[in-house]
Amino acid sequence: MNRTAFFNQLTTQTFDVCIIGGGATGAGCALDAALRGLSVCLIEKEDFAAQTSSKSTKLIHGGVRYLEQAVKQLSPDQFRMVRKALHERRTLLQNAPHLTRSLPLLTPCRSWLEGMYYSIGLKIYDWMAGSRNIQPSRWLSKTQVLEHVPQLQTERLHSAVLYYDGQLDDARFALALIKSAAKEGAVVLNHTEALAFGYSKSGKVRKLEVKDTLNGHTYDIQAKVFVNATGPFSDQIRTMANAKSRPRIRVSRGSHIVLEKSHLPGNTAILVPKTDDGRVLFLIPWKDQVLVGTTDLEDELSDTPRPTLAEEKYLMSYVNRYLKTPITEADIRAGFTGQRPLIEAIFAKDTKSLVRDHEVEVDDKTKLISILGGKWTTYRLMASDTIDAVCEQLKVKKDCSTEQYRLAGGEAYTPDLFLKLQQTYGLTEEVSRHLARTYGTEAMDVLALTQENPDWKQPLAAPHPFIQAEVIFARRQEMACTPEDLLYRRLGLGLIDAEATQRVYPLVERLLQ
Repeated sequence: MNRTAFFNQLTTQTFDVCIIGGGATGAGCALDAALRGLSVCLIEKEDFAAQTSSKSTKLIHGGVRYLEQAVKQLSPDQFRMVRKALHERRTLLQNAPHLTRSLPLLTPCRSWLEGMYYSIGLKIYDWMAGSRNIQPSRWLSKTQVLEHVPQLQTERLHSAVLYYDGQLDDARFALALIKSAAKEGAVVLNHTEALAFGYSKSGKVRKLEVKDTLNGHTYDIQAKVFVNATGPFSDQIRTMANAKSRPRIRVSRGSHIVLEKSHLPGNTAILVPKTDDGRVLFLIPWKDQVLVGTTDLEDELSDTPRPTLAEEKYLMSYVNRYLKTPITEADIRAGFTGQRPLIEAIFAKDTKSLVRDHEVEVDDKTKLISILGGKWTTYRLMASDTIDAVCEQLKVKKDCSTEQYRLAGGEAYTPDLFLKLQQTYGLTEEVSRHLARTYGTEAMDVLALTQENPDWKQPLAAPHPFIQAEVIFARRQEMACTPEDLLYRRLGLGLIDAEATQRVYPLVERLLQ
């Protein structure tokens, strides 16, 4: 992907659709539209997936909590949402096998009755997934539980239910969507901010003034249809297009902390089924660390959300309830906060009770299409619904074809790719596994750079498995423009190890030049 070449294309054509927002939904829209043969432009004011889409709990799931609500409320809408999400879970696992995996989760139970309750609930979860289920759930005895996770506190532990959901590298998945869209002909630009709309005589949005935030240059984008896919920032773009738009988004913050792997070795996650305030909480193996989250609190919109001390203490308290070895603030290696875009519901008392489904809104006056709400698991359905609305405005009939599409790096990926990398380039198993799981078949392109400069084979941030060639690849092929782009999205180091991120920053800055 060549950023300069993309800017040169901005003013030479009128696009069928211009998408504002480069997170999961915007990137999904760009790929969907490009595969339908539309001319596509996507802009993102920061980096691709810089906000919510890189700060999730890294799960692809139908929503165990939503299923519980569906059963309690006998809600057909909740049931439909869970079923659709379970279908999409399998699709995501197939579309990017290098960036996703099956994740075993243990739900600790305090009594026989609690074990029966969660066992029945998760069997319903299995049944709703049908033939697209990953693996069936099982009710485990206390002895079996401790074989899986010996770090669990044994006091009040009766049993646990083991079930399976999906896990994804969210920032890299969004980038794979962006790269795939570019491969299919889309113009994609990060660090490009929307400034102001221009209108036709009838009041329809027809033009968008944008600014390259890295150098201050401005450009006009002409398009037949504009899509607002900015997640929690949706109301800002809606108001920019039509000052009379009423707010539709309610923002909820979800904070996480990251601990050393020693606190929860192995590959099994823990689901805390119910906190004191009625939420669910996860302790998840992630990039050889442990990810703990998430909170769910109403919030004010922010470009730089961060975990509060109160949130850190809240998350620590549940780790200490469930794990034998207590943790303190000194054990927190990093933390991050994502803001969820929840569609405003008049009677919702708190953000955890809002349904995280989505809605495609078309402004009556400007015809701006806004995709509101949603979550990572259903990004593809959200994109499909959105581009259906685009095609309706364009008066063309073209169907979605993303369900069977292998994303960049996943086209010919096989689980034993790491062995080929290890043997061909003399890598350690840890480094070869990391490269295979991060880049898929493009790992060969990353390692080819070490022939150009053998120094690039050196570690970037030991003891983490990153190598210096990844910085060069990100600069040349993945539009990484700043150290933050590289450290927080292309590699994800900034989200798991604050100290290492600070230490390696000058080296990354130098390699990006």
